[in-house]
Amino acid sequence: MSTEAKADSTALARSLAERAQVLSALGDANRLAVVDLLQVQDLSPDAIAAALQIPGNLLAHHLKILESAGVIAREPSQNDRRRTYVRLLRDSLQDLLPAPPEVSAPRVVFVCTHNSARSVLADALWRDVSDIPSTSAGTHPADRINPRAQKAARRQGLTIEQKSPQYIDDVLRPDDVVVSVCDSVNEELGPLPNTHVHWSVPDPARLDTDEAFTQTIEDLRGRVDQLVPILRPHRYTTKRSTR
Repeated sequence: MSTEAKADSTALARSLAERAQVLSALGDANRLAVVDLLQVQDLSPDAIAAALQIPGNLLAHHLKILESAGVIAREPSQNDRRRTYVRLLRDSLQDLLPAPPEVSAPRVVFVCTHNSARSVLADALWRDVSDIPSTSAGTHPADRINPRAQKAARRQGLTIEQKSPQYIDDVLRPDDVVVSVCDSVNEELGPLPNTHVHWSVPDPARLDTDEAFTQTIEDLRGRVDQLVPILRPHRYTTKRSTR
């Protein structure tokens, strides 16, 4: 066997072994349920345990197996470092995921604490690819939208249409789909009657560099692309023209 053929054979074996590890990790009803929960959101272990109604020590066992297989990652909360959030690593699954259920959405509201960076960037990304109306808000709105967020959006060809931060209570409607893009907001809001999705996105303002804001846009872009196919316009929603 040639050196090139041996290299190809080794790569194939490694790929099969990695796939087998992932499939083995998913070969349990509880672990598969964890993956289903994480398709469009990040959740704390407590939230996962509550949703699946299993004890914390059993969940810890399942999360360890999924993490070892490269299916999930655990990151500390940007707000409370004692808390962690579990995130699905999609590249490890590729086409193994079942199609997520569709949700009717008359409007999407992106929320972060100050409504000055992550939520307005998520809103701009959403408007660029979806016909479902959207807006953004904050739990403690800042005086202005972060200038670095404005610059980062322009570099990416995006438009932040919102002129100033908004307070969530002045914006939220009962049938809105809420997407929190800030750990502190997710922990502050608590249970909502609205459909609620959480994305654990680090605050680029903490680093306050162009690179941090660009990275945030790329992070949000991937998440928006995953959520768009799941939400369908409400029957009373008027479709906007395609940009």
